Amino acid sequence: MTNQHFSFIILTFNEELHLPRLLESISSLNALTYVLDSGSTDTTLEICAAYNVETKIHPFENHPKQWAIALNSFEIITPWIIGLDADQIVTPELLILLEHFKNNDYLNTDGIYFNRKNYFKGCWIKHGGYYPKYLLKMFRYNIGYSDLTENMDHRFQVPGKTIVWKDGHLIEENLKENNIHFWIEKHNKYSDLLANEEIQRKSKQLKQSISANPFGSPNQRNAFLKKIWWLMPGYFRPTIYFMYRLIFRLGFLDGKNGIIYHFLQGFWFRLIVDIKIEELSKPRKSNTSYRFLINFLILFVLFYGFNIFYIGATTRGGFYLPFLNQHLNYIAAWQQFCIATSAQILKNLGYTVQINNTGLSVENHSGFRLIYSCLGYGIMSCFAAFVIAYPKALHAKLIFLIFGLVVIQLLNTIRFVLISIYYKSSFHVLNIDHHTIFNSVLYAILIIMCYFWLNHPSRKLTS
Repeated sequence: MTNQHFSFIILTFNEELHLPRLLESISSLNALTYVLDSGSTDTTLEICAAYNVETKIHPFENHPKQWAIALNSFEIITPWIIGLDADQIVTPELLILLEHFKNNDYLNTDGIYFNRKNYFKGCWIKHGGYYPKYLLKMFRYNIGYSDLTENMDHRFQVPGKTIVWKDGHLIEENLKENNIHFWIEKHNKYSDLLANEEIQRKSKQLKQSISANPFGSPNQRNAFLKKIWWLMPGYFRPTIYFMYRLIFRLGFLDGKNGIIYHFLQGFWFRLIVDIKIEELSKPRKSNTSYRFLINFLILFVLFYGFNIFYIGATTRGGFYLPFLNQHLNYIAAWQQFCIATSAQILKNLGYTVQINNTGLSVENHSGFRLIYSCLGYGIMSCFAAFVIAYPKALHAKLIFLIFGLVVIQLLNTIRFVLISIYYKSSFHVLNIDHHTIFNSVLYAILIIMCYFWLNHPSRKLTS
Protein backbone atom coordinates (compact mmCIF):
# COMPACT_ATOMS: atom_id res chain seq x y z
CA MET A 1 0.00 0.00 0.00
CA THR A 2 1.30 3.44 -0.95
CA ASN A 3 2.37 5.64 1.96
CA GLN A 4 -0.38 8.18 2.66
CA HIS A 5 1.65 10.48 4.88
CA PHE A 6 4.70 11.64 2.95
CA SER A 7 6.48 11.61 -0.41
CA PHE A 8 10.12 12.02 -1.40
CA ILE A 9 11.58 14.55 -3.80
CA ILE A 10 15.20 14.09 -4.93
CA LEU A 11 17.47 16.28 -7.04
CA THR A 12 19.84 14.51 -9.44
CA PHE A 13 22.56 15.11 -11.99
CA ASN A 14 24.61 12.11 -13.14
CA GLU A 15 23.88 10.22 -9.93
CA GLU A 16 24.14 6.61 -11.09
CA LEU A 17 26.72 6.05 -8.34
CA HIS A 18 24.49 7.28 -5.51
CA LEU A 19 20.84 7.02 -6.52
CA PRO A 20 20.40 3.21 -6.15
CA ARG A 21 21.89 3.45 -2.65
CA LEU A 22 19.37 6.11 -1.62
CA LEU A 23 16.36 4.47 -3.26
CA GLU A 24 17.15 1.15 -1.59
CA SER A 25 17.34 2.86 1.82
CA ILE A 26 13.76 4.17 1.47
CA SER A 27 12.17 1.36 -0.57
CA SER A 28 10.45 -0.28 2.42
CA LEU A 29 8.52 2.95 3.15
CA ASN A 30 6.44 2.54 -0.04
CA ALA A 31 6.38 6.29 -0.48
CA LEU A 32 5.84 8.07 -3.77
CA THR A 33 9.17 9.36 -5.03
CA TYR A 34 9.87 12.14 -7.51
CA VAL A 35 13.12 13.18 -9.14
CA LEU A 36 13.96 16.54 -10.70
CA ASP A 37 16.98 15.94 -12.91
CA SER A 38 19.32 18.58 -14.34
CA GLY A 39 20.06 16.80 -17.60
CA SER A 40 21.98 13.67 -16.63
CA THR A 41 24.02 11.94 -19.33
CA ASP A 42 24.64 8.70 -17.41
CA THR A 43 22.09 6.04 -16.39
CA THR A 44 20.33 8.16 -13.74
CA LEU A 45 17.03 8.30 -15.62
CA GLU A 46 17.13 4.56 -16.37
CA ILE A 47 17.58 3.91 -12.65
CA CYS A 48 14.56 6.12 -11.91
CA ALA A 49 12.48 4.14 -14.40
CA ALA A 50 13.55 0.85 -12.82
CA TYR A 51 12.36 2.07 -9.40
CA ASN A 52 9.12 3.56 -10.82
CA VAL A 53 10.18 7.05 -9.91
CA GLU A 54 8.45 9.94 -11.67
CA THR A 55 11.01 12.28 -13.23
CA LYS A 56 11.13 15.72 -14.77
CA ILE A 57 14.05 17.68 -16.17
CA HIS A 58 14.97 21.29 -15.54
CA PRO A 59 18.29 23.10 -16.23
CA PHE A 60 20.30 23.77 -13.09
CA GLU A 61 21.12 27.31 -11.92
CA ASN A 62 21.66 26.85 -8.19
CA HIS A 63 20.34 24.54 -5.49
CA PRO A 64 17.76 26.87 -3.88
CA LYS A 65 16.17 27.69 -7.23
CA GLN A 66 16.23 24.05 -8.32
CA TRP A 67 14.45 23.05 -5.12
CA ALA A 68 11.86 25.80 -5.63
CA ILE A 69 11.18 24.37 -9.09
CA ALA A 70 11.05 20.81 -7.71
CA LEU A 71 8.45 21.69 -5.06
CA ASN A 72 6.18 23.09 -7.78
CA SER A 73 6.78 20.56 -10.56
CA PHE A 74 4.97 17.50 -9.25
CA GLU A 75 1.38 16.80 -8.23
CA ILE A 76 1.96 15.89 -4.61
CA ILE A 77 -0.94 14.06 -2.93
CA THR A 78 0.56 13.57 0.55
CA PRO A 79 0.52 16.17 3.36
CA TRP A 80 4.29 15.93 3.91
CA ILE A 81 7.39 16.16 1.70
CA ILE A 82 10.91 14.88 2.39
CA GLY A 83 13.54 16.63 0.27
CA LEU A 84 16.77 14.69 -0.19
CA ASP A 85 19.97 14.95 -2.23
CA ALA A 86 21.01 11.91 -4.21
CA ASP A 87 24.20 11.41 -2.16
CA GLN A 88 22.24 10.99 1.07
CA ILE A 89 21.06 7.76 2.72
CA VAL A 90 18.27 7.15 5.22
CA THR A 91 19.72 5.21 8.17
CA PRO A 92 17.88 2.39 9.99
CA GLU A 93 17.25 4.73 12.96
CA LEU A 94 15.60 7.32 10.71
CA LEU A 95 13.76 4.59 8.82
CA ILE A 96 12.07 3.42 12.04
CA LEU A 97 10.92 6.96 12.82
CA LEU A 98 9.49 7.33 9.32
CA GLU A 99 7.79 3.90 9.46
CA HIS A 100 5.90 5.02 12.55
CA PHE A 101 5.15 8.52 11.23
CA LYS A 102 1.47 9.47 11.00
CA ASN A 103 0.23 12.87 9.94
CA ASN A 104 -2.37 12.99 12.75
CA ASP A 105 0.42 12.80 15.33
CA TYR A 106 1.99 16.00 14.00
CA LEU A 107 -0.95 18.26 13.24
CA ASN A 108 0.63 21.22 15.07
CA THR A 109 4.01 20.79 13.38
CA ASP A 110 5.21 22.28 10.09
CA GLY A 111 8.70 20.82 9.82
CA ILE A 112 11.06 18.15 11.15
CA TYR A 113 14.85 18.36 11.35
CA PHE A 114 16.96 15.28 10.61
CA ASN A 115 20.44 14.83 12.09
CA ARG A 116 23.08 14.61 9.33
CA LYS A 117 26.28 12.58 9.47
CA ASN A 118 28.72 13.87 6.87
CA TYR A 119 31.43 11.59 5.42
CA PHE A 120 34.56 12.49 3.46
CA LYS A 121 36.82 9.82 1.95
CA GLY A 122 35.11 7.23 4.14
CA CYS A 123 35.68 9.26 7.32
CA TRP A 124 32.77 10.45 9.47
CA ILE A 125 33.35 14.15 10.15
CA LYS A 126 32.22 13.97 13.76
CA HIS A 127 33.97 17.05 15.12
CA GLY A 128 34.69 20.59 14.03
CA GLY A 129 31.06 21.60 14.54
CA TYR A 130 29.83 19.08 11.98
CA TYR A 131 27.89 16.85 14.35
CA PRO A 132 25.20 17.08 15.42
CA LYS A 133 24.03 18.96 12.31
CA TYR A 134 20.29 19.44 12.03
CA LEU A 135 18.74 19.93 8.58
CA LEU A 136 15.08 20.72 7.93
CA LYS A 137 14.34 17.94 5.45
CA MET A 138 10.71 17.04 6.18
CA PHE A 139 7.91 19.60 5.98
CA ARG A 140 4.29 20.14 5.10
CA TYR A 141 3.55 20.39 1.40
CA ASN A 142 2.64 23.93 0.33
CA ILE A 143 3.87 25.17 3.73
CA GLY A 144 7.61 24.54 3.47
CA TYR A 145 9.58 26.38 0.81
CA SER A 146 13.09 26.71 -0.58
CA ASP A 147 14.93 29.77 0.75
CA LEU A 148 15.78 31.83 -2.32
CA THR A 149 17.84 34.31 -0.29
CA GLU A 150 20.66 31.77 -0.56
CA ASN A 151 22.69 31.19 -3.72
CA MET A 152 24.57 28.06 -2.70
CA ASP A 153 23.33 26.57 0.58
CA HIS A 154 19.89 25.17 -0.03
CA ARG A 155 17.69 25.49 3.01
CA PHE A 156 14.03 24.67 3.50
CA GLN A 157 12.02 27.01 5.71
CA VAL A 158 8.63 26.76 7.38
CA PRO A 159 6.67 29.48 9.20
CA GLY A 160 5.36 27.35 12.05
CA LYS A 161 6.51 24.94 14.72
CA THR A 162 9.40 22.55 14.06
CA ILE A 163 10.80 19.58 15.94
CA VAL A 164 14.20 17.84 15.88
CA TRP A 165 14.74 14.12 15.48
CA LYS A 166 18.14 13.87 17.16
CA ASP A 167 18.35 10.13 16.47
CA GLY A 168 16.94 10.50 12.97
CA HIS A 169 20.28 10.22 11.22
CA LEU A 170 20.73 10.99 7.55
CA ILE A 171 24.08 9.95 6.08
CA GLU A 172 25.61 12.23 3.45
CA GLU A 173 28.57 10.80 1.55
CA ASN A 174 29.44 11.91 -1.97
CA LEU A 175 31.64 9.12 -3.31
CA LYS A 176 32.70 11.30 -6.26
CA GLU A 177 34.50 13.52 -3.76
CA ASN A 178 36.95 10.71 -3.04
CA ASN A 179 38.62 12.14 -6.15
CA ILE A 180 40.08 15.42 -4.91
CA HIS A 181 39.96 16.90 -8.41
CA PHE A 182 36.17 16.57 -8.38
CA TRP A 183 35.93 18.15 -4.91
CA ILE A 184 38.07 21.14 -5.90
CA GLU A 185 36.26 21.67 -9.21
CA LYS A 186 32.86 21.46 -7.49
CA HIS A 187 33.76 23.89 -4.71
CA ASN A 188 35.39 26.26 -7.17
CA LYS A 189 31.95 26.59 -8.82
CA TYR A 190 30.32 26.94 -5.40
CA SER A 191 32.73 29.74 -4.52
CA ASP A 192 31.43 31.74 -7.52
CA LEU A 193 27.87 31.45 -6.19
CA LEU A 194 28.84 32.34 -2.66
CA ALA A 195 30.99 35.32 -3.65
CA ASN A 196 28.15 36.76 -5.73
CA GLU A 197 25.74 36.14 -2.86
CA GLU A 198 27.85 38.09 -0.38
CA ILE A 199 28.20 41.00 -2.81
CA GLN A 200 24.41 41.03 -3.19
CA ARG A 201 24.03 41.06 0.58
CA LYS A 202 26.41 43.98 0.97
CA SER A 203 24.35 45.96 -1.56
CA LYS A 204 21.12 44.96 0.24
CA GLN A 205 19.85 43.02 -2.78
CA LEU A 206 19.57 39.91 -0.61
CA LYS A 207 18.24 39.75 2.93
CA GLN A 208 17.76 36.77 5.20
CA SER A 209 14.23 35.42 5.12
CA ILE A 210 14.40 34.10 8.67
CA SER A 211 15.15 35.87 11.95
CA ALA A 212 18.63 35.30 13.36
CA ASN A 213 18.39 33.84 16.86
CA PRO A 214 21.26 32.07 18.68
CA PHE A 215 18.70 30.30 20.90
CA GLY A 216 16.08 29.50 18.24
CA SER A 217 15.61 26.65 15.78
CA PRO A 218 18.62 25.17 13.96
CA ASN A 219 17.83 27.37 10.93
CA GLN A 220 17.63 30.48 13.14
CA ARG A 221 20.93 29.61 14.84
CA ASN A 222 22.52 29.13 11.46
CA ALA A 223 21.18 32.52 10.32
CA PHE A 224 22.73 34.09 13.42
CA LEU A 225 26.14 32.56 12.71
CA LYS A 226 25.98 33.70 9.08
CA LYS A 227 25.32 37.29 10.18
CA ILE A 228 28.47 37.16 12.29
CA TRP A 229 30.41 35.68 9.35
CA TRP A 230 29.33 38.46 6.97
CA LEU A 231 30.54 41.10 9.45
CA MET A 232 34.01 39.58 9.79
CA PRO A 233 36.90 40.90 7.66
CA GLY A 234 37.75 39.03 4.49
CA TYR A 235 40.93 36.89 4.38
CA PHE A 236 41.03 36.82 8.16
CA ARG A 237 37.82 34.93 8.76
CA PRO A 238 38.97 31.71 7.00
CA THR A 239 41.85 31.50 9.48
CA ILE A 240 39.55 32.14 12.42
CA TYR A 241 37.04 29.55 11.20
CA PHE A 242 39.68 26.90 10.50
CA MET A 243 41.24 27.29 13.94
CA TYR A 244 37.79 27.25 15.54
CA ARG A 245 36.93 23.98 13.81
CA LEU A 246 40.30 22.31 14.21
CA ILE A 247 41.12 23.30 17.79
CA PHE A 248 38.12 24.63 19.69
CA ARG A 249 35.66 22.17 18.11
CA LEU A 250 38.25 19.35 18.24
CA GLY A 251 38.41 18.79 14.48
CA PHE A 252 41.91 17.31 14.88
CA LEU A 253 40.23 14.25 16.43
CA ASP A 254 38.76 13.38 13.02
CA GLY A 255 42.11 11.99 11.87
CA LYS A 256 44.03 12.63 8.66
CA ASN A 257 41.08 12.70 6.26
CA GLY A 258 39.07 14.77 8.70
CA ILE A 259 41.82 17.36 9.07
CA ILE A 260 42.14 17.50 5.27
CA TYR A 261 38.40 18.12 5.05
CA HIS A 262 38.43 20.87 7.71
CA PHE A 263 41.31 22.56 5.89
CA LEU A 264 39.70 22.35 2.46
CA GLN A 265 36.15 23.21 3.46
CA GLY A 266 36.87 25.48 6.41
CA PHE A 267 39.90 27.40 5.09
CA TRP A 268 40.70 26.85 1.40
CA PHE A 269 37.13 27.18 0.16
CA ARG A 270 36.42 30.24 2.34
CA LEU A 271 39.66 31.87 1.23
CA ILE A 272 38.79 31.38 -2.45
CA VAL A 273 35.41 33.01 -1.79
CA ASP A 274 37.08 36.05 -0.21
CA ILE A 275 39.49 36.37 -3.14
CA LYS A 276 36.61 36.26 -5.60
CA ILE A 277 34.62 38.82 -3.60
CA GLU A 278 37.51 41.25 -3.92
CA GLU A 279 37.94 40.48 -7.60
CA LEU A 280 34.26 41.12 -8.27
CA SER A 281 34.06 44.18 -6.03
CA LYS A 282 37.28 45.83 -7.24
CA PRO A 283 37.99 44.59 -10.78
CA ARG A 284 40.90 47.01 -11.24
CA LYS A 285 42.55 45.77 -8.10
CA SER A 286 41.91 42.06 -8.56
CA ASN A 287 45.58 41.22 -8.09
CA THR A 288 45.76 42.79 -4.61
CA SER A 289 44.63 39.62 -2.84
CA TYR A 290 47.11 37.45 -4.72
CA ARG A 291 49.95 39.86 -3.99
CA PHE A 292 49.02 39.89 -0.32
CA LEU A 293 48.93 36.09 -0.08
CA ILE A 294 52.18 35.65 -1.99
CA ASN A 295 53.94 38.37 0.04
CA PHE A 296 52.62 36.91 3.29
CA LEU A 297 53.84 33.40 2.46
CA ILE A 298 57.24 34.63 1.27
CA LEU A 299 57.76 36.80 4.35
CA PHE A 300 56.63 34.07 6.71
CA VAL A 301 59.01 31.55 5.16
CA LEU A 302 61.84 34.09 5.30
CA PHE A 303 61.24 35.11 8.93
CA TYR A 304 60.59 31.62 10.21
CA GLY A 305 63.36 30.07 8.12
CA PHE A 306 65.86 32.70 9.27
CA ASN A 307 65.16 31.88 12.92
CA ILE A 308 65.51 28.15 12.28
CA PHE A 309 68.76 28.77 10.39
CA TYR A 310 70.13 30.94 13.21
CA ILE A 311 69.28 28.36 15.87
CA GLY A 312 71.12 25.71 13.84
CA ALA A 313 74.09 28.00 13.18
CA THR A 314 74.51 28.89 16.87
CA THR A 315 74.07 25.37 18.24
CA ARG A 316 77.04 23.01 18.35
CA GLY A 317 76.74 20.22 15.84
CA GLY A 318 75.40 20.45 12.31
CA PHE A 319 76.36 23.65 10.48
CA TYR A 320 77.65 25.41 13.61
CA LEU A 321 79.16 28.89 13.07
CA PRO A 322 81.25 29.87 16.13
CA PHE A 323 81.42 33.59 15.25
CA LEU A 324 77.64 33.96 15.22
CA ASN A 325 77.33 32.04 18.47
CA GLN A 326 79.94 34.13 20.27
CA HIS A 327 79.15 37.61 18.98
CA LEU A 328 75.72 37.77 17.28
CA ASN A 329 73.60 35.18 19.05
CA TYR A 330 70.28 37.04 19.40
CA ILE A 331 68.50 33.71 20.04
CA ALA A 332 70.50 33.11 23.23
CA ALA A 333 70.03 36.74 24.26
CA TRP A 334 66.30 36.39 23.71
CA GLN A 335 66.26 33.22 25.79
CA GLN A 336 68.11 34.90 28.67
CA PHE A 337 65.82 37.92 28.47
CA CYS A 338 62.77 35.66 28.88
CA ILE A 339 64.33 33.88 31.83
CA ALA A 340 65.47 37.12 33.51
CA THR A 341 62.13 38.94 33.14
CA SER A 342 60.20 35.89 34.37
CA ALA A 343 62.54 35.57 37.36
CA GLN A 344 62.16 39.24 38.24
CA ILE A 345 58.36 39.02 38.17
CA LEU A 346 58.43 35.91 40.35
CA LYS A 347 60.75 37.61 42.84
CA ASN A 348 58.47 40.63 42.96
CA LEU A 349 55.62 38.25 43.80
CA GLY A 350 57.61 36.94 46.75
CA TYR A 351 58.89 33.65 45.38
CA THR A 352 62.42 32.30 45.86
CA VAL A 353 63.95 31.76 42.45
CA GLN A 354 67.07 29.97 41.24
CA ILE A 355 68.23 30.80 37.68
CA ASN A 356 70.29 28.58 35.41
CA ASN A 357 71.41 28.83 31.77
CA THR A 358 68.23 27.34 30.31
CA GLY A 359 65.53 28.20 32.82
CA LEU A 360 64.71 28.64 36.46
CA SER A 361 63.24 26.85 39.45
CA VAL A 362 60.92 28.15 42.14
CA GLU A 363 61.23 26.94 45.71
CA ASN A 364 58.32 24.62 46.67
CA HIS A 365 56.90 24.99 43.17
CA SER A 366 57.92 24.03 39.66
CA GLY A 367 59.83 26.31 37.31
CA PHE A 368 60.60 25.85 33.64
CA ARG A 369 63.26 24.86 31.16
CA LEU A 370 63.16 27.23 28.22
CA ILE A 371 63.89 25.54 24.90
CA TYR A 372 64.11 27.59 21.71
CA SER A 373 60.71 26.45 20.41
CA CYS A 374 59.09 28.16 23.42
CA LEU A 375 60.37 31.60 22.43
CA GLY A 376 57.45 32.24 20.12
CA TYR A 377 59.41 32.91 16.94
CA GLY A 378 56.83 30.96 14.92
CA ILE A 379 53.84 33.02 15.93
CA MET A 380 55.91 36.23 15.78
CA SER A 381 56.98 35.33 12.24
CA CYS A 382 53.37 34.74 11.23
CA PHE A 383 52.18 37.99 12.81
CA ALA A 384 55.00 40.08 11.36
CA ALA A 385 54.52 38.60 7.88
CA PHE A 386 50.78 39.35 7.99
CA VAL A 387 51.19 42.97 9.13
CA ILE A 388 53.99 43.79 6.69
CA ALA A 389 52.28 42.10 3.73
CA TYR A 390 48.89 43.70 4.31
CA PRO A 391 48.30 46.77 2.09
CA LYS A 392 48.19 49.52 4.72
CA ALA A 393 50.02 52.77 5.33
CA LEU A 394 53.60 52.25 6.54
CA HIS A 395 53.19 54.15 9.82
CA ALA A 396 50.08 52.09 10.69
CA LYS A 397 52.02 48.88 10.02
CA LEU A 398 55.01 49.92 12.17
CA ILE A 399 52.89 50.97 15.15
CA PHE A 400 50.78 47.83 15.09
CA LEU A 401 53.77 45.56 14.44
CA ILE A 402 55.66 46.88 17.47
CA PHE A 403 52.55 46.76 19.63
CA GLY A 404 51.74 43.19 18.58
CA LEU A 405 55.25 41.85 19.11
CA VAL A 406 55.34 43.41 22.57
CA VAL A 407 51.98 41.80 23.40
CA ILE A 408 53.22 38.39 22.24
CA GLN A 409 56.38 38.70 24.34
CA LEU A 410 54.40 39.87 27.37
CA LEU A 411 51.91 37.01 27.12
CA ASN A 412 54.73 34.51 26.69
CA THR A 413 56.40 35.85 29.84
CA ILE A 414 53.13 35.53 31.74
CA ARG A 415 52.95 31.94 30.55
CA PHE A 416 56.44 31.22 31.93
CA VAL A 417 55.47 32.75 35.28
CA LEU A 418 52.27 30.71 35.53
CA ILE A 419 54.06 27.50 34.55
CA SER A 420 56.70 28.17 37.20
CA ILE A 421 54.05 28.41 39.90
CA TYR A 422 51.30 26.02 38.89
CA TYR A 423 52.57 23.54 36.32
CA LYS A 424 52.50 19.82 37.09
CA SER A 425 53.70 17.18 34.65
CA SER A 426 50.45 15.26 35.13
CA PHE A 427 48.27 18.25 34.21
CA HIS A 428 46.73 18.06 30.74
CA VAL A 429 43.49 19.23 29.20
CA LEU A 430 42.18 16.62 26.74
CA ASN A 431 45.82 15.46 26.40
CA ILE A 432 46.75 18.85 24.94
CA ASP A 433 49.97 20.30 26.35
CA HIS A 434 50.39 23.87 27.53
CA HIS A 435 52.18 24.86 24.28
CA THR A 436 49.06 24.07 22.24
CA ILE A 437 46.76 25.79 24.73
CA PHE A 438 48.99 28.89 24.81
CA ASN A 439 49.28 29.08 21.03
CA SER A 440 45.51 28.70 20.61
CA VAL A 441 44.78 31.48 23.12
CA LEU A 442 47.49 33.71 21.66
CA TYR A 443 46.26 33.27 18.09
CA ALA A 444 42.73 34.11 19.25
CA ILE A 445 43.98 37.31 20.92
CA LEU A 446 45.98 38.28 17.83
CA ILE A 447 42.98 37.64 15.60
CA ILE A 448 40.85 39.97 17.71
CA MET A 449 43.60 42.61 17.71
CA CYS A 450 43.98 42.39 13.93
CA TYR A 451 40.22 42.57 13.46
CA PHE A 452 40.07 45.95 15.21
CA TRP A 453 43.22 47.14 13.43
CA LEU A 454 41.81 46.27 10.02
CA ASN A 455 38.52 48.00 10.77
CA HIS A 456 39.81 51.08 12.58
CA PRO A 457 38.46 54.18 10.76
CA SER A 458 41.85 55.88 10.77
CA ARG A 459 43.53 52.89 9.12
CA LYS A 460 41.74 52.31 5.85
CA LEU A 461 43.32 50.33 3.04
CA THR A 462 45.64 52.34 0.88
CA SER A 463 45.05 52.23 -2.84
